[in-house]
Amino acid sequence: MSNDSIRLMTIQDVEQVMEVETDAFASPWTKEIFENELKVNHYANYIVYELEDKIIGYCGFWLIAGDAQITNIAIHSSHRGEKRGEELLEAAITLIKGMDGKRVSLEVRESNVVAQGLYRKFGMEKGGIRKNYYQDNAEDAWVMWVDF
Repeated sequence: MSNDSIRLMTIQDVEQVMEVETDAFASPWTKEIFENELKVNHYANYIVYELEDKIIGYCGFWLIAGDAQITNIAIHSSHRGEKRGEELLEAAITLIKGMDGKRVSLEVRESNVVAQGLYRKFGMEKGGIRKNYYQDNAEDAWVMWVDF
């Protein structure tokens, strides 16, 4: 039987989240950024996807006056293609709605058609472009959002 759960992230999770972060992103956040998000940023909320006592993914968002901005969402490459990113995003959106969120937005690489397809499943639409958004290669980001 599988023992998997999606739960709120704690400071004790940062080390394992860093493994997912460095696997998933060309310009990963630092441990200190995550610690600051959890300890200092009162708008920040993070959840983790835990499988057999190992964190395989996470999602973070800031919620301000009903508007949620997803900061990061990632699944470790060893678990991609298993619909776990969809489960994680669904859990984040459920949490946002439960906190009286009215809109969700995020940035996604222009070339990341897999992620764009996932976001469309949740009703998100492309609403704009941030030119040269990504540090590693100056790729543009699509801004996608959905209102509830």
